[in-house]
Amino acid sequence: MTEHSARVGDIDLCYETFGDAADPAALLIMGLGTQMLGWHEDFCAQLAGRGFHVIRFDNRDVGRSTQIRDVAPPNPLQLLTRSKSAAGYTLDDLADDAAGLIDALGTERAHVIGASMGGMIAQTMATRHPDRVLSLVSIMSSTGHRRHGQPSPRIYDVFLKRAPRDPEAYAEHTVKLFRRIGSQGFERDEGELRQRAQAGLRRGGSAAGVGRQLAAVLASGDRTEQLRSIQAPTLVIHGDRDPMINPSGGRATARVIPGAELMIIEGMGHDLPRGAWPRILDGIEANAARAAGRAVAA
Repeated sequence: MTEHSARVGDIDLCYETFGDAADPAALLIMGLGTQMLGWHEDFCAQLAGRGFHVIRFDNRDVGRSTQIRDVAPPNPLQLLTRSKSAAGYTLDDLADDAAGLIDALGTERAHVIGASMGGMIAQTMATRHPDRVLSLVSIMSSTGHRRHGQPSPRIYDVFLKRAPRDPEAYAEHTVKLFRRIGSQGFERDEGELRQRAQAGLRRGGSAAGVGRQLAAVLASGDRTEQLRSIQAPTLVIHGDRDPMINPSGGRATARVIPGAELMIIEGMGHDLPRGAWPRILDGIEANAARAAGRAVAA
């Protein structure tokens, strides 16, 4: 596919599209420190094949989108204390970026699908820009409440370890990370994972950017009350073996969003395994149909 860049305020967002621009838009938002490559191109193509114009993009501070270099990354104490002063931006800003991207592409509304931090951004977009969100799918995400969705202590040693910059070492680091946080109930192609990790390394990104994104999540705090205002048809998807965001995060999200449906996928961890794609794609399509049905009824 061909990458493009769109100017959104003071930010340049790198994006790609799949499918027919005449079809309803599906905006895919990826998670913490993860480039748009986290949405596999085969997944995007399959979603486009179901009648969507698919848009995937790099959030600010990852990949080929703008790096916010004039804001220092948070230090460990600031992260530990969830200091709001450490954040140069919040989930609100990331949600405004996403809304601005569909504006820049001349799209009035989109089906919005987010994974992990991307789910938080998608939720926030649905609260801040309800007229732009046709439907919402929140995958392996949470409400930001401290009692729900907390990570397992057993992943900290790998997750908090600084990633090396050597391509081979970086690829091995990524494989070790996904052995911990990834799906245990689905096959994983570690050769492909290494290749995709190296492709991401070539595209750019920095540990400082990941730190700034994490500060944005922490500074945004508990969003439970805001989520109660969401009116878009919503599907919450979570793996029952997710050590990064405990399934309680998904259940809490589904409880507070009016009319939300919950899909728990057995064996899925904190990734998007190819074996789970059929259920995820079916869910996205069915949730979009709920939105279409609501529009016809109106």
